[in-house]
Amino acid sequence: MAWVLIIFLILLGGLIAPFGDLLGTKIGKARFSILKLRPKKTATIVTIITGGFISATSIGLLLLVSEEFRQRLFVDIPFLQKTLDESKKALVPLQEERQKLENKINKKERELNKLKGDIKDFRSGNVVLKRGQTLFIAELSSNPNIKLDLGKIYKSADKFVQKIVIPSKKEVKNILLWRPSDISEIEGITSKGGNWILLIKSATNVLKGDNFVFVYPELLQNKIIVKRGEVITSEILEKKDLDYKNINSKIKTLMRKTRDKIQLRGSIVNEITTRGDFIKKLRDSLELNQNNEYRLEIVSLKDSKTADPIIVALNIIKL
Repeated sequence: MAWVLIIFLILLGGLIAPFGDLLGTKIGKARFSILKLRPKKTATIVTIITGGFISATSIGLLLLVSEEFRQRLFVDIPFLQKTLDESKKALVPLQEERQKLENKINKKERELNKLKGDIKDFRSGNVVLKRGQTLFIAELSSNPNIKLDLGKIYKSADKFVQKIVIPSKKEVKNILLWRPSDISEIEGITSKGGNWILLIKSATNVLKGDNFVFVYPELLQNKIIVKRGEVITSEILEKKDLDYKNINSKIKTLMRKTRDKIQLRGSIVNEITTRGDFIKKLRDSLELNQNNEYRLEIVSLKDSKTADPIIVALNIIKL
């Protein structure tokens, strides 16, 4: 069908084209004029109109006899255009996402370059303070003179940090640099009442000899973490565990759980102080009777607040 249609259109074009040319020639010789144009231009216009007529006739015949052509012209093309428009709209958020990813990549590259610089400084042995390191810890209680108390803390922290960063310099100066908004926030929170722990932390890695240290605060409630006599964690020691390796493993597990538990409660202490040799105490107890199960308890020996050391002992209870 398609080949027949193509041959028909070729023949039709071949028949109409000479007719248009002949018509243009006749009009030119007759010196016929349209809209007061010269006969030559009139003949040209007639020839153009004839060519347009050929195209229109061809398209009309295609529409008349070819369902496939009608489908492509009136259905497929609008559908493709609509699909193209939707694709362009869908591309907009993807382009935005791409921009965000590029920004993240650039940010990570900057962080990586900074990290490389930090590693270089660490290897050179010049870093005396690490980023995020706690430089100074102070207790605060809300009172009418809170600003005066804070001023004393800042001054003490300055002296302490200066001895680390510039130990050879005897002249005392303000080495710590704060954001004014941080100081205002501390004053605002502590003035509302309560007991607080103020941590002053380094915002950057600091090299020995630096003239300034950028810092930021962390304010924590000074609350009771453990009470005297409180059993913080416990473990059952079964008969099959009564050997040195398992005993050592149990005690390490107990201490790790104890440390995790007090930190979840808000303690800033990283290490736990023990009274006595836990392993020796346990082995001495087991020498008396190895046919029983035992419960091991880590017990607090004192009331400890947020920044206080955690001091514990081991209780061994025969089951």
